[in-house]
Amino acid sequence: MATFVLIHGGGGSAWDFHLLEAELTGRGHDVVAVNLPIDDEKAGFPEHVDAVVNAIGDREDLVILGHSYGGFTAPIVAGKLPARLLVLLTPMIPKPGETPGDWWGNTGFEDAKDLTDEEKFFNGVPADIVAEAGSHGRNQVSAEWGQPWPLDEWPDVPTKVLIGRGDRFFTPEFQRRVVQDRLGFAPDEIDGPHSVPLSHPEELADRLESYLTSGPVA
Repeated sequence: MATFVLIHGGGGSAWDFHLLEAELTGRGHDVVAVNLPIDDEKAGFPEHVDAVVNAIGDREDLVILGHSYGGFTAPIVAGKLPARLLVLLTPMIPKPGETPGDWWGNTGFEDAKDLTDEEKFFNGVPADIVAEAGSHGRNQVSAEWGQPWPLDEWPDVPTKVLIGRGDRFFTPEFQRRVVQDRLGFAPDEIDGPHSVPLSHPEELADRLESYLTSGPVA
């Protein structure tokens, strides 16, 4: 059994993983879903990483998962601790020295301005979950937006990237290009939107478990 460390995306919270957490704990795994200090104007990458490391404590057999914006924090944590695997889910993938604020232009991201936030992030998520999600969102004001990503190179940790075939925010075409450009391999794909943990928690848990027995991509 593994310890899955779940790092949420921008404006999110640990609640984003509550359905996935139930799936994984029901299968005997340990889960650490972290609330990053995104509502603290003084909190940058060091404080985000400390929040995750402190939440992990002395747990072992770590699988670090970063969702979306969490793709900036997850590799730092994976390089700091003895991680078994790093999984990036519908992620932002940083380059050394790149700020989160610069990532959008550097990758050629184009926002789907004709879609609502619900259509971009929650297509395929049950209506009752979408209705509840608003009360768990947080205003992101933390300082890392303008801070260079601190790693000089990608951590020496087996890495998987998983994208959603129905993602309307980071479209599959966009994700395939960025993953290939920045990590040098093609991502895995799963049914679901940007918010896969809320739309397809069982299928996502299946995929994560499969990664425990399959060989690394990078």
